[in-house]
Amino acid sequence: MRLRHAGGETVHLGYCTNVHPAEDLAGILTQLDTYAVPVRAALDTDVLGLGLWLAAPVAAELAADPGLRRRLRAELDARGLEVVTLNGFPYAAFQAPVVKHDVYRPDWTTAARLAYTLDLARILADLLPDDAARGSISTLPLAWRQPWDADRADAARGRLDQLAAGLAEVERDTGRPVRVAFEPEPGCVVESTGQAAALLSGVDTERLGVCLDLAHLACAWEEPAAALDRLRAAGLPVVKVQVSAAVEAADPAGGAEALRRWVEPRFLHQTRGAGCAGVADPADPAYAADDLDAALDAELPGPWRVHYHVPLHAPPEEPLSSTLPVLRDALAALFAGPTVGCDHLDVETYTWGVLPAARRPRTDAELAAGIAAELAFARAELVGLGLTPTRTASTTVGVSR
Repeated sequence: MRLRHAGGETVHLGYCTNVHPAEDLAGILTQLDTYAVPVRAALDTDVLGLGLWLAAPVAAELAADPGLRRRLRAELDARGLEVVTLNGFPYAAFQAPVVKHDVYRPDWTTAARLAYTLDLARILADLLPDDAARGSISTLPLAWRQPWDADRADAARGRLDQLAAGLAEVERDTGRPVRVAFEPEPGCVVESTGQAAALLSGVDTERLGVCLDLAHLACAWEEPAAALDRLRAAGLPVVKVQVSAAVEAADPAGGAEALRRWVEPRFLHQTRGAGCAGVADPADPAYAADDLDAALDAELPGPWRVHYHVPLHAPPEEPLSSTLPVLRDALAALFAGPTVGCDHLDVETYTWGVLPAARRPRTDAELAAGIAAELAFARAELVGLGLTPTRTASTTVGVSR
């Protein structure tokens, strides 16, 4: 979906397809019909935006074959779908039975992560609508925090220099600019906007910046306007925003029984007490745990925020809640002014399949309906800030040779 800001800028809003397990082109096309097409119909929008996730093997295949890219573009056009952003954080197997720390591998110290991200840039340049100003790719915030030392930091910085050079080459070859956004996440080398400002200092900010995931921002107990000011002062652009909300427990001891219903084996659910706000090491075990069950066993002091993306329109039952107030404050800071703070927005609730049983979709149709409800919620929030939904005639793009 597209919305128009009062200042005239176009804002793209879509949903991230990493909620779906398909990892080959045939499976991706099937998931478009199963989910994206019904979502578009439910929202009554002529064009639905997708934050497409492409696992590394299919990304390599598409990057090497212009014919396959033409086919994917045509399939998207035929369904009224458009792609201005890709999720390049998970490398593969993101909906495997157990993911946990695997999602951070390979990291930015490796050639494999660089190659994957440049494959995505080549693909995205050929998927962008003609009238899109640019493309974006979100990626992990360098690496999981352990192990991390000066040698690994130097290796990662070298990869980022190579990445910027590769993105410049893609733009020269295609005429389409693509930026890569590093996504602060609990437990990683870059967890907070303060760490982003410090550790991404000196990167090529024409091509590299930050992906602000609003659930992660809440889990770091950051105040949105201050976080944005911090990034602005560091010269780091907000390339992409993931519109997401986390679980909050005002009284973890009193809500322990409810919280245990959210413990599950697939993803990490890093948990942060309010004491982590503004400290040098937000992963300090005095107020942080790397998973929800560990936080419950350690009886961390509350209140807590848990890295568990919850449907925007359906927060947890009491005594738990969600971090929607942080989401609303962040959107206001980004869009209430005369210019937009970011033009690529993704609703990224990848956890539908691991929600507590009573909240989990039982059919494909229920999942599509849930995604549509989230997007409708996000659209309404943006309209409340003065943005206006627009209708867009579908366009085609030429694929570079």
